Amino acid sequence: RTYSSTETEGQLLNSFVQYFGDSLGRKIKRMPLIEETVLPGDSLLTLPVVIIGNGPSGICLSYLLSGYRPYLSPEAIHPNPILHTKLEEARHLSIVDQDLEYLSEGLEGRSSNPVAVLFDTLLHPDADFGYDYPPVLHWKLEQHNYIPHIVLGKGPPGGAWHSMEGSMLTISFGDWMELPGLSFKEWAASKRRNIKSDRVMPEEIACYYKHYVKVMGLQKNFRDNVYITSVSRLYREKDDEGRSQQNEDISTQRLEMEDGQKSLIKRNWEVRGYQRATDGSHVPFCLFAENVALATGTFDSPGRLQVEGEDFPFVLHSMSDFGAAISKGKLRGKADPVLIVGAGLTAADAVLCAYNNNIPVVHVFRRRVTDTSLIFKQLPKKLYPEYHKVYHMMCTQSHTMDSNQHSAYTSFPEHNVLSFKPEMKCVLQSASGLKKILKFSVALVLIGSHPNLFFLKDQGHSIGHHSNQPITCKGNPIEIDPYTYECTKEANLFALGPLVGDNFVRFLKGGALGIARCLAIRQKKKHELIESGDGGGDGVP
Repeated sequence: RTYSSTETEGQLLNSFVQYFGDSLGRKIKRMPLIEETVLPGDSLLTLPVVIIGNGPSGICLSYLLSGYRPYLSPEAIHPNPILHTKLEEARHLSIVDQDLEYLSEGLEGRSSNPVAVLFDTLLHPDADFGYDYPPVLHWKLEQHNYIPHIVLGKGPPGGAWHSMEGSMLTISFGDWMELPGLSFKEWAASKRRNIKSDRVMPEEIACYYKHYVKVMGLQKNFRDNVYITSVSRLYREKDDEGRSQQNEDISTQRLEMEDGQKSLIKRNWEVRGYQRATDGSHVPFCLFAENVALATGTFDSPGRLQVEGEDFPFVLHSMSDFGAAISKGKLRGKADPVLIVGAGLTAADAVLCAYNNNIPVVHVFRRRVTDTSLIFKQLPKKLYPEYHKVYHMMCTQSHTMDSNQHSAYTSFPEHNVLSFKPEMKCVLQSASGLKKILKFSVALVLIGSHPNLFFLKDQGHSIGHHSNQPITCKGNPIEIDPYTYECTKEANLFALGPLVGDNFVRFLKGGALGIARCLAIRQKKKHELIESGDGGGDGVP
């Protein structure tokens, strides 16, 4: 393809040939980009790792793959004596080089992934008991442990944090939102930012993540404004596998063609997409990877009720749309209330937003107010007074109380939305089957969000705990090996963060640790094969 400008296809990875030259040898002769119509050839560069998603999950993984290694600090004493004894046994080794299953054995925490609990207790010892102990780790940059990789994201580093509602506080403390090696409080102080409480606004966190990538020297691995359209396996005939078989020992899988005559093996990943240029044009690309890490989070697709009328323009599905409607004055002077559906923290944020703007609210949710699984039950009142204010209204200002029929807030516990009508009415049904019609000014459906893995085969339905079902953070996360975070149903495909059930930043860092250790082991095996003269090739098998 001939371009008249250098700001084109090569822009996406314009530094990779030079940057990876020393790491991957002199074989690199051109960019890992090809035209959409060109079939891949062996002469194209295959990257060891492609990370899809540049939020905190992707950033933390890039940090570890860049060669940063955590060691037990000389003066550190972990409050868990059993864990501390284990750490002392291999004090000379980084945590990445130790047996994560052995270290995490017996630990308990608020994640179902054992490595997430391990890394969290090393970074925030006994945090769930209210203690503010310093990390027991210190970090060293060991450049020989660098594994070449690229991080692809739609926006600037920080991911969805750049698009979250800016007026609300984070649910987690600022310290729990930080990434390894850079204290959030110290960063805030250096920027002269006035952090008034332990909880901070999303815009502060987004700015911290963006700065983190720069100060840690990771920006050369990041590409922004990139949209992935497909991630698929490459196959090759068995007859052609000889010269590169050594690269494929770990993940080779043979498949029989329909005619039964040709045997194929799974090779590397092909990642296709486009980068949005400054003029708005789309520059397509295609690159190849031996390993792909999914770090996309779950904010791509808002949850939907799947009821009649949900596509009407007055039915919204995000806080940003609701905030825009308020700022534009669309709800000013409206006699009918805002209808808010959902019983999570985002729905509570919407209630607070409406309440603070003197907009009456009708709040509909399926659960009982006494349901122990409600998030409000898990939040200390002193730390989260605004959410407990909402919960108090949910309990005490129900529609069953006549005095509250015309109040600024009315709750409808144990109700489902059956449909939305064009005249801006909603049909509700109670647990007993009783139907009720309500008039509203705008409806806001906030029942969670789901990842959009459309770029994977079958939208990734085959890699969840429940096959052939959509991936969701709570109900059907991606099924992984608990210590390597490699998908159990697809070799050389990794996942971390909300995709594997770790919604909180403090726990997603464990996924980066597990993946980094897995790839480091494989890289070491690869180097041993090369040195023995039994194999060769680019990247990590």
